[in-house]
Amino acid sequence: MLKINKYLVITVLIFTLTTIDVNAQCAMCKSVVESNMENGDTIGSGLNNGILYLMAMPYISLALIAFFWARHNKKQKNSSF
Repeated sequence: MLKINKYLVITVLIFTLTTIDVNAQCAMCKSVVESNMENGDTIGSGLNNGILYLMAMPYISLALIAFFWARHNKKQKNSSF
């Protein structure tokens, strides 16, 4: 069991400490944004805001679930006394 934990920790450290640069946009989106940014449009900032909005939703959902779960457990603990 200790040997498995050692390998798990090493694997997690390798994955978290190494980075790889990626281009996570499709070719069409990237070319449209680049051409619009060259022409002075601000569509790129809107696209980035949309990506940040989509990225935040799972974290907000998880935080709400944790909040309600903790509140429910606290109520159960208080009612048992």
